[in-house]
This record gives sequence, C-alpha cells and structure tokens, in this order.
Amino acid sequence: MEILGTTLRVCVDDLESSTAFYERIAGATALRFERGGVSVAAVGCFLLMSGPEEELEVLRKVAATVAVDDVDAAYATLTEAGATIAVGPVPTPVGRNLIAVHPDGSVFEYADQRR
Repeated sequence: MEILGTTLRVCVDDLESSTAFYERIAGATALRFERGGVSVAAVGCFLLMSGPEEELEVLRKVAATVAVDDVDAAYATLTEAGATIAVGPVPTPVGRNLIAVHPDGSVFEYADQRR
C-alpha cells in the first residue's frame, strides 16, 4: 500500500459559505458531489461535509481520509497489521474506499481513484 496523501474532514453547517472560504485559502475550486444525503465539497486537502445530523455524527468519527494507490492493497496491509475493516471496499463517485478501525481505536477512511 502506498499512501499518496491525506484529506482533512470538516463537518460544516453552511456548505456554501464554508466552500467559498476554503476555496480562497486553498487556491482551488471545489469538486462537489452528494453521498448518502450528505453534500460534499472537496477543496484542496479539505473535505467539507454538510447534511442531516444523524449522517454527520457517523462521519465525525472518521479522523481523516488517506489517499492510497490501491484500496485492495490497503485492505491487505491493514488487516495483516491488526486493523478491523468496518466498511468496504465499496465504490465511491471517484474510485473506491474502505473504513478501517486501527488497533488503537482510531477510525480512518482509505480511498483510491480507481474506477
């Protein structure tokens, strides 16, 4: 598994004003999509999420998104190292992902851009 970078997950009340702020500080235009009733704006290294509180409550438990070259390789590495896979691998709008619980209890999303 090769780690390519990380994305910071930020739950916001007002996606429009938050997106404008993060576009300005990141110098990037947001990529927008919807997933499970949650509106998402990806801006640089930030993943802004807004939606129903019951959905956001779950999303807040994930510390960060880790970009990897291959989710299948991540699955193998993580399970061999003692992580528990809570969800996935599953398809996403831009590739595939999985949610892993590390032995210390930390929760991370691992995502690739394969189609």
